[in-house]
Amino acid sequence: MAKVKYLHAVGKRKTAIARVYMKPGTGLITINKRPMDVYMLRDTSKMMIMQPLELTDCVGKYDILVNVLGGGLNGQAGAIRHAISRVLGETDPDMRKVLKSNGLITRDARKKERKMYGLAGARRRFQYSKR
Repeated sequence: MAKVKYLHAVGKRKTAIARVYMKPGTGLITINKRPMDVYMLRDTSKMMIMQPLELTDCVGKYDILVNVLGGGLNGQAGAIRHAISRVLGETDPDMRKVLKSNGLITRDARKKERKMYGLAGARRRFQYSKR
């Protein structure tokens, strides 16, 4: 019996890291050993994850296994989208062009800025009092 080859990629968004394993199949998406509908509760997060598959007409063609950690659910959805886009880009150069033109291959490097000493937050200062 032949061993099924998984395609693998890592995606990142804010502080979330997603490892995606993809193989030809029926379109089942499993996130942290749970179905996507159980793990991702918001429809916007589900739409975000499905976006690269819809753009490349690959919905229902691959089984996707995801391990994701860190961040919140929205950041995790962005990390999963990034990883799926990278895997699809590896499979076919034409898909990569479509994904790149829609900005899905590029990692969104925006993170929360750290709090600085002497300030209330990252940039917010304490209220100035003249008297």
